[in-house]
Amino acid sequence: MSDTPPAQNPSHRLPPVALIIGALFFLGLVGLMLYGVSRSDRPDRDSLPSALIGKPAPAFTLPVLHDPTVKVKSSDLLGAPYLLNVWGSWCPTCRDEHPILTRFAETKRVRVIGYNWKDEREDALRWLEQLGNPYMVVIADEEGRTALDWGIAAAPETFLVDGSGIVRWKYSGAITQDVLDRQLIPALEKIEAASTGKARR
Repeated sequence: MSDTPPAQNPSHRLPPVALIIGALFFLGLVGLMLYGVSRSDRPDRDSLPSALIGKPAPAFTLPVLHDPTVKVKSSDLLGAPYLLNVWGSWCPTCRDEHPILTRFAETKRVRVIGYNWKDEREDALRWLEQLGNPYMVVIADEEGRTALDWGIAAAPETFLVDGSGIVRWKYSGAITQDVLDRQLIPALEKIEAASTGKARR
C-alpha cells in the first residue's frame, strides 16, 4: 500500500481570479453595510425625497393634545401655509431641535403645528410644560395610524404644506439653523412668491 496521498482533482479548484472577485464582492457588501449604519446614526440625516412632495397632504381628523374633546381636521388648516412638526416626549432628537423650532415659531412666519406621535398624553403635556410650547396647536396621533398615510417613519419629521394643502417640503431629523436657512426658509419663500403672484393676477 502506498503512503502517497491521492492527487486532488484540478477541476475542483477555484481559479485565483474567481477567489479575488468573490473577496472584493464580500468586502463591498461589508462597506455598504457600515456606510448605512453610519448614516442612520446621524441625528441630522437628510431625508429621502418624500412621495408626498407636490401632492395633497393626507386628510386627517385628530384630537387636540390639550383637549381631546376638540378635533382638528386637515381641512381646517387650509388657506395659509403651515409647518407640521412630528415629535414625541420619548424622542431625544426632538429635544435637540426644540429651541431652534421655538425661536422660528416666535417669528410667526408660518403656522407651526405640533404632531404628537405615539406618545402618552401626560408625558407629552409635561414635556411641553418643561421645554415650552412653540405650536399654534398640537394634535395627537397616539396609535400612529394617521402617520402611516404621511409615511412617517421616525421622529422628528417636518412637513411644509402650502395654503392649498399641497406638501412642498419634508425633512427627517432635527431641524437645525442650517436646515432653516438653506432649506425651510427658501421653500417657504417659494410658497409666498407663488401666493403673491396669484394675488396680482
